[in-house]
Amino acid sequence: MTGNDILLWDETLFKDLSVLEPDYLPEYFPHRDSQLNALRFALKPALRGMRPLNCLLVGPPGTGKTSAVMKTFREIEAHAPGIVTVKVNCQIDSTRFAVMSRIYRQLFGISPPNSGIAFRKLFETVVNFLVSSEKVLIVALDDLNYLCCEGHANEVMYSLLRAHEQYPGAKIGVIGIVNDASDLYCLDSRVNSVFLPEEISFPRYGEAEILDILKDRVRYGFYPKVISDEVLGLVVSYVEKTGDLRVGIDLLRRSGFNAERRGSRMILSEDAEKAYEASKLLHLCRGISLLSDSEKQLLELIARADDVKAGELYKSFHELTQLGYTRFYGMVNRLQTLNYVDADFTGKGKRGRTRIIKTKYEAEDILNCLKKS
Repeated sequence: MTGNDILLWDETLFKDLSVLEPDYLPEYFPHRDSQLNALRFALKPALRGMRPLNCLLVGPPGTGKTSAVMKTFREIEAHAPGIVTVKVNCQIDSTRFAVMSRIYRQLFGISPPNSGIAFRKLFETVVNFLVSSEKVLIVALDDLNYLCCEGHANEVMYSLLRAHEQYPGAKIGVIGIVNDASDLYCLDSRVNSVFLPEEISFPRYGEAEILDILKDRVRYGFYPKVISDEVLGLVVSYVEKTGDLRVGIDLLRRSGFNAERRGSRMILSEDAEKAYEASKLLHLCRGISLLSDSEKQLLELIARADDVKAGELYKSFHELTQLGYTRFYGMVNRLQTLNYVDADFTGKGKRGRTRIIKTKYEAEDILNCLKKS
């Protein structure tokens, strides 16, 4: 490394580090035109002062669901003062009171009292404001399944979706965001009969799409010639394993820090490889944290057993949770779809076919992530 190759202490490789933050909303949002158009069409009645269509955005983590909602909300806020948009992170606001408090803060700019106010009073205040001001409310419930885990999904959804029946003139639309539509098993018939969402699918990004999106982040996040096409291709190959774009953005950021730590003006393959070791576990832990309690219990049994037959696994799972085979079978398939386990059939069973289930990651890594979640 020559003197010109060494990065000085007050120099950086990053032109704009915010571009490589996970919550950054880029101007360039490709490969999701059909999803954005479907979302805009569903919300279009709100522009005319009517209740919008409800939506359900479904797809694996890191496929642009939340970004699509935030981009659409930004457009609405710029052109439609009669519409109030609220995004609720149900991992954080996982009770009906917390959800309504988030909406209250968006409407009034202050938090409601922490104690001494009932949910019903808070809800009435919100709805009466909407009716008197003739505003339309659109609520996006991100990771809606977390309300299922806490047992508050039906209360929240029922209150929002049927508000107009008790308060004539109330106009509220709901956007649910989930990784899998089966996550909403908890919604009862009262809610489903009024939710009736437009389902918008967000499939995993393909390799070419990942490359296109990350190239744009590189263009605005780093100074020119910091990362070569070859190293970017390595990053893309890592991301393609998961389909989670957030892993790629995190990888670029960590790779840049690794290069700076070496005092280099360029990111090398060794920087990306080292970053992947850290980012891989980050992705795994983030994904596992989104599983339901029952799915986590099942994954732990698989990690501890290592190469277990489906029948033996079900017996242990049933003893632990009292859940039936249908739920068990669905969870195994979901864990396989999410790439956490292999569940292949062999010819060794009594009737010629049995499933052998094993983890696709190191068991120790999975158990460590389960402890953190």
